[in-house]
Amino acid sequence: MTQSRLNRIALALAAPVLALLTAFIVTSLVLILAGDDWIGVWSQILSWPSNRTMINIVNSATVYYLSAVAVAIGFRMNLFNIGVDGQYRIASFAAAWVAGEAWLPGPFNIALALVAGMFVGAMWAGIAGLLRVTRGVSEVISTIMLNSIATAVVAYFLRKVAVREEGSNVISTKPLPESSHIPGIPFLGGEVYGFVVIAILVGIGYWLVINRTRFGFDLRAAGQSESAAVASGINVKKMMLVTMLLSGAIAGLVGLPLLFGQDYAYGSTFQSGLGFAGIAIALLGRNHPVGIALGALLFAFLDQQSNPLQILLDVSPDIVKVTQGVIVLAVVIAYEVVRRYGVRMEQRNVAAALDAAPREKEVAR
Repeated sequence: MTQSRLNRIALALAAPVLALLTAFIVTSLVLILAGDDWIGVWSQILSWPSNRTMINIVNSATVYYLSAVAVAIGFRMNLFNIGVDGQYRIASFAAAWVAGEAWLPGPFNIALALVAGMFVGAMWAGIAGLLRVTRGVSEVISTIMLNSIATAVVAYFLRKVAVREEGSNVISTKPLPESSHIPGIPFLGGEVYGFVVIAILVGIGYWLVINRTRFGFDLRAAGQSESAAVASGINVKKMMLVTMLLSGAIAGLVGLPLLFGQDYAYGSTFQSGLGFAGIAIALLGRNHPVGIALGALLFAFLDQQSNPLQILLDVSPDIVKVTQGVIVLAVVIAYEVVRRYGVRMEQRNVAAALDAAPREKEVAR
């Protein structure tokens, strides 16, 4: 392995390491100022998780990963899709309703629900895409507004089609037939979501499309320089719309591991907030499928390991939100610092090579 490649690897690892160290220091200071046992908190968080916790980490990371990939697709085009939260909720409701009706048998019913979820997620994100390309409305504003609208739309239709459990205030869609459950994968004496396989395929597909297709090249080119892309003949508006549709389609899968592997219905207690975690993880993973996977595992690890803090140490598990927030802020700054350092190093290497060239000519004479 050449020295230049080793330097690139070292620089790539430097940013996340600096971000994690910064998050550790800042969180520790917050705990000390609050009078909490900061050593005990870190001892709990950094302890080896139990088998049950490991299963929960993998399950949570699967959901986080899909959310982050949906966000990363937009980032590659320099689009900020904050609407994943609304897109996956309305898509999950649509998939749950379709699967609950059981129009097709077994696996075909699952496939139909997946297609329905992806289609609805894409259409909901497409509204923001159309507003951007036709009226110039920022996708940041439109997707935030669409999150609220999605919540209201889902609540309205849930009341129309839902069933209520006896003795409970929880309402939900019809339960999925047992033949439409996605079986879990044995892991450490338990089971993880079978949907983890689909998440892996999504990551592979994302990498192939972005790095090995003409569409991916056009998307990256338009994201890096819109004016240069236009000059080279790329239809930037079309790329924006298609990118938002793709981002929304993947967002439509975010809630489906929970639907097909845990809840088996969409109800008023369905988990929310997964889209915003995806933004942080996509930033942490630098939009790379492997980096996103590591970021998803890290966030899931912190979430699961912090659950006992309230009971064991009387410390709110929300302290992990501080850690996660600092990681994101620190990694953005650290990547920029490392990038600038890398540019300076490259400039010095080029200058040294240019300076050495005349000396080699003199020696040759």
